[in-house]
Amino acid sequence: MFPIGDEGERGRGAALVTIALIVANVLAFLVELGQPSEAALNSFIQAWGVVPHEYSARQDLPPLIPLPFWITLFTSMFLHGGWMHLGGNMLYLWIFGDNIERAMGAVRYLVFYTVCGLAAGLAQIVFSSGSNVPSIGASGAISGVLGGYLLMFPQNRVRVLTRGGVASVPAIFVLGFWIVIQFVNGLGSIANTTETGGVAYMAHIGGFVAGMALVKLFASRRPLGAPA
Repeated sequence: MFPIGDEGERGRGAALVTIALIVANVLAFLVELGQPSEAALNSFIQAWGVVPHEYSARQDLPPLIPLPFWITLFTSMFLHGGWMHLGGNMLYLWIFGDNIERAMGAVRYLVFYTVCGLAAGLAQIVFSSGSNVPSIGASGAISGVLGGYLLMFPQNRVRVLTRGGVASVPAIFVLGFWIVIQFVNGLGSIANTTETGGVAYMAHIGGFVAGMALVKLFASRRPLGAPA
């Protein structure tokens, strides 16, 4: 199942923060593409991505970057490993983010998104504390959006692309299936070495749990279609 759309709330204006976040992620990716060589790109990702070992060892970033190492918890949220990584994340943000933004309001939504991203980064650090592999991507913050969406819009219909064409299924099924996959893969990644690269499943789980825990706190009004 590949989600391509959902039931949007009509009549409440454009989701400006969601759009701005997508633009910011695309611009950051263009900066990555602008690196003069593969070695320069690798150094860029290593410097601005979350490297768990830097946190467990309490090390600072390389001297060329006059910022504390923890700034990468923020910068890593805007970096991606390729067009597919970027495109998949932005698609999920576009589909599910607007409903959450309208339920919270722009400022609260931005804070919620950021906090979920921070929680995701910290979860990855805790479960991969010895790793020198940088973790990048908006996936953790977007996972928080998905967790919030699951609680606030469980009965919304999500349009998904399947082998048989486009189908409309409840959000609770789509997102429930998604988080089960993350848990299964996350347990598998814990069993591997700390140098295991690839998808940061624990960041996804951390962001999702944070989103579920915080969404009702940040929601400023009951959205249309949400359970009472």
